Amino acid sequence: MIPEDIPTVSVADLPTGGLTLLDVREHDEWVAGHAPEAVHIPLGELPAHLEDLAKLPDDRPIHVVCRTGGRSARATAWLLANGWDAVNVAGGMKSWLTEGRPVVGERGEVPPEVL
Repeated sequence: MIPEDIPTVSVADLPTGGLTLLDVREHDEWVAGHAPEAVHIPLGELPAHLEDLAKLPDDRPIHVVCRTGGRSARATAWLLANGWDAVNVAGGMKSWLTEGRPVVGERGEVPPEVL
């Protein structure tokens, strides 16, 4: 369940360009399929990757995505508590795919999928 005070946006309401997207799913989920422009840092590794987070553009919010929205809500809460402007993506990559947004995989000839 997503806390009410976490800023959240639906995939349908996301811009199609100029988006800073942070994918917090596990490595196998990322390899199977992810948004082409996303940055990948698994949820459990966020605190260890502060230098990577600092490289993200700071002129717009970080939109955080996982599979369905639960892990990304936790990541969004952590980012907000640590000074970043972050927004949870409701429905996660499942909604991303349903909305027809592009998905790429890292498994060669195997078509991308959202795990």
